[in-house]
Amino acid sequence: MAMPAADDPIPDSSSPELVKGLGLLDCTTIVMGSMIGSGIFIVAAEIAREVGSPGLFLVSWIISAVMTVFAAVTYGELAAMMPKAGGQYVYLREAFNPLFGFLYGWTLFLVIQTGTIAAVAVAFGKFLGFFFPWISEQHYLVNLGTVTLLGHRAALTVSSEQAIGIAVLIGLGVVNIFGLRMGAWIQNIFTVVKVGALVGLVGAGLWWRSSHTPVGAAHQSFWGHARWGSATLTILAVALVGPLFSSDAWNNVTFTGAEVKNAKRNLPLALLAGTAIVCGVYFFCNLIYLQVLPFAGIQHAPADRVATAVMEAILGPRGAALMAAAIVISTFGCMNGMSLAGARVYYAMAKDRLFFSSVGKVSSKYRTPAVSLMVQAVWASLLTLSGTYNELLDYVIFAVLIFYILTILGVFRLRRTRPDVPRPYRAWGYPVAPAVYIVLAVFIEGALLLHRPGRSLAGLGIVAIGIPIYYFWHKRNLGPGHGTERRRDV
Repeated sequence: MAMPAADDPIPDSSSPELVKGLGLLDCTTIVMGSMIGSGIFIVAAEIAREVGSPGLFLVSWIISAVMTVFAAVTYGELAAMMPKAGGQYVYLREAFNPLFGFLYGWTLFLVIQTGTIAAVAVAFGKFLGFFFPWISEQHYLVNLGTVTLLGHRAALTVSSEQAIGIAVLIGLGVVNIFGLRMGAWIQNIFTVVKVGALVGLVGAGLWWRSSHTPVGAAHQSFWGHARWGSATLTILAVALVGPLFSSDAWNNVTFTGAEVKNAKRNLPLALLAGTAIVCGVYFFCNLIYLQVLPFAGIQHAPADRVATAVMEAILGPRGAALMAAAIVISTFGCMNGMSLAGARVYYAMAKDRLFFSSVGKVSSKYRTPAVSLMVQAVWASLLTLSGTYNELLDYVIFAVLIFYILTILGVFRLRRTRPDVPRPYRAWGYPVAPAVYIVLAVFIEGALLLHRPGRSLAGLGIVAIGIPIYYFWHKRNLGPGHGTERRRDV
């Protein structure tokens, strides 16, 4: 893989108000910290219930790892070409046209970024409830009954679990206003702690394994009743929602492109290193789950807290408490990284006059997009009231895969339409790696449409609604030649 060249010293003209304050370590911890949230500790239960065998359970994590790393090394080419505020939003705008960029930013704001942050906030409250039982999804602070909207029953309730999540989201929105380095230091510290927690889980499992017979092997055949065919592949595709969600948000570092030192080198390296390390750790964590718990124990772990159940089996109540504390730290760090990065996309959209102009303003004292941070925090807080953890996952993954597919297609398109644009780094494995990702992602999208049509179509509908809204913004706010001017930045 060719090493990217150093940055051109000319300042980033796309966002002169932002400052370059992120180094390679910061970028890598944003990748890793945004990926490691709640998923690795929770989704194993749902995956196990869906696939029905340890073999397919592990295969789902392997496929997810391959897809994530292939996508990340492909995005590295775009990140090195266009180290701008907004990242993927900019890539879609330049590869296709401003409509595609807007649809991504619109969907990111409505469900992808904020929905993921909301799901992690719910998980934060779930695990904090281990220490404070009054924090629970069954403990209602507000209960106004239910209403029926378009045939769907919605509960008008606020649980203590949701309230805690909302309080943390608003707090992180405020904290990240106080300078880029403040948010970066929080991210660095919490990422080191939670990676250490996952490595500790693997180490504890290996220690336990040295003196015990693997529990899972004694109770469940490796492949169960699986028969390789279209039905099994479809089940596996639907089950990939969990691993892909757990591995998602690696692209968040691209949103901060305008604030990265030596971005043409550091962004591709951070994407590769961060995704490879996290996916490797995830795989070994799931191996330990299978070693310590019977497969049915994974499927029916209390409140889906699989990692907590594993540590409790190894170290007793003390182990469960240690893991619950680690997960609280992990989810907090994930929310911080995603809050820091996501706000840069809405900032970039506002600079393109495709979002409210106030969102494009930065704090004159701290040089951060303060309004964007708080708007994101408020909307994510509202989403924590919209459904359960697993419901939020379905909305997020279907929508996010659409734009991953389009962005990777954008690499092919830009190679053809702009062959002379400097590429400090060229995607490793091109064209095979990006093509493999696209094929797998399209198959997963089809399986989700077939087996979870309601939520999948809802995600697609959110994207589609953005089309008339884009033309409204375009007609109202964009001056003549504005789009052409922005495209010359690349």
